Formats: sequence, C-alpha cells, structure tokens
Amino acid sequence: MRPVMAAALMLGLFDIGAAQAATKPVVGEMAPDFELTLIDGSKVSLAELKGQVVLLNFWATWCVPCRKELPTLDSYYGLQKKHGLKIFAITTEGSVPIAQLKQLFAAMHIPSAKRIKGPYGPLTGVPTNFVIDRAGRLRYAKSGAFELDDLNALLVPLLNEQPPA
Repeated sequence: MRPVMAAALMLGLFDIGAAQAATKPVVGEMAPDFELTLIDGSKVSLAELKGQVVLLNFWATWCVPCRKELPTLDSYYGLQKKHGLKIFAITTEGSVPIAQLKQLFAAMHIPSAKRIKGPYGPLTGVPTNFVIDRAGRLRYAKSGAFELDDLNALLVPLLNEQPPA
C-alpha cells in the first residue's frame, strides 16, 4: 500500500510542479495573469489591460539605477499613455511606509503598486522590467535600467501594433 501512496503523492507533486512551471513568465509566450494592488488600494489585473502595452517595473528606493530610471519611465509614460502604454512601478520593499510611497508617487504619473499577485518579481536584481504586448504576449523580461533609446527601440514598435480584435 505504501508504494501506491508514494507513487500517487509523487504524481500529485509532479502535476503541481508542472502547473507552476507553466505559469512562469516566458518571453515569447502568453503572459501569466497578475493582480496589482495599487497604492490607493484599487486593483488592476492583466485581463483588464488587454489591448494595451504593459510595462511592469520592479524597483527599490535604495537602488541607484532605479532612482535614475523612474523619472525616465514617468516622462515616457506621460508622452506615450495616449498611444496605449501602461506602466506600473512595483516596490520590492515591504518595509517602506505606504505614506512615504504616496508622497513619492504624488509627483509622478506612473501608477504605483504596493503588491503583485502572480509569478512576477525581480529576476537577478532591481530594476527588473517585464513588457507585455497588446495581445498579452510577454515580449521582454530582464533586470537592468532602461535608457530612453532602449524604451523607444522596444516600445514604439509594440505601440504601433494594432490591438487585437
């Protein structure tokens, strides 16, 4: 009886592992769903953003490249949001008081999130960026800060694509 139970348990664990592996974000495949909890408490899911180009930016206040990248992303968002771009800045620090984050983002246009549910997060460090196209396909996932030229090279072609019917 024990070998049968062990086999069933192993089979069950294999299925769980396969399901978890299937939900990991993989460039070129459909992006797994997520739910963001924004600083104001509202929630946004990937399904609600269909037809838009989405950039998820994971950052930290202590990260020097992040502090340089955020104003660039904010300016870029201000120019491109009318073309269907959504950028979300997601803090990786649970210890930063929400009041401090609210003050920081009150001066910015990028929606900020205090939490994300889903298989996204920093890859090898911060900043980490994920870009999802209008059809919901993950097109970019890397650690490292964007420069303006990088944003244009990656996002302008995606913003020029037609939204799915």
